[in-house]
Amino acid sequence: MARIKKLQERLQKFSDDRDWDKFHSPKNLSMALSVEASELVECFQWLSEDESRNMPEDEVNKVVDEIADVQIYLLRLATKMDIDILKAVDNKIDKNAEKYPVDRVKGSSKKYTEYK
Repeated sequence: MARIKKLQERLQKFSDDRDWDKFHSPKNLSMALSVEASELVECFQWLSEDESRNMPEDEVNKVVDEIADVQIYLLRLATKMDIDILKAVDNKIDKNAEKYPVDRVKGSSKKYTEYK
């Protein structure tokens, strides 16, 4: 938790130093997050499954940067909305465990709405 908090504080300072906080509304941050997620997807566009698992180092470095961009906007959004990311993730894992019980879904990629 301390590491995430430090990152959020560092990002807040980065934004404050540049007078960008006024642009970082939840709406704008969620839109920027979507753009960065799309840029991450673009790194894998048209690759085969095997190619996506065995990318050259320069392409992996692009993926690393895009993942970082996604996380940065996610952290900024959580900061703006006063959301504890780790708590939210823990809660979502619990919800998913209820929706996807092991005895009914193991080895299947079906959505929970497809189970009887």
